[in-house]
Amino acid sequence: MSSMKDREEGFERKFAFDEELRFKASARRNKALGLWAAEKLGKSGADADAYAKEVVISDIEEAGDH
Repeated sequence: MSSMKDREEGFERKFAFDEELRFKASARRNKALGLWAAEKLGKSGADADAYAKEVVISDIEEAGDH
C-alpha cells in the first residue's frame, strides 16, 4: 500500500509544481504586458512599475484568460 501512497504524493507534488509554474509564467506575462502598456500610455520609471503591478494584481483577483 505504501507504493500507492508514494505514487499519490508524487502526483500531488507534480500538480502543485505545474500550477506554481503556470502562475509564475502568467505573472511574468502580465508584468511584461503592463510595462508595455505603461510605455504606450507615456508612463516611465516608478509609474510604469506601479502600473505593471496593478495589471498583475488585477489578473490575480479576476483571471482574464481562463
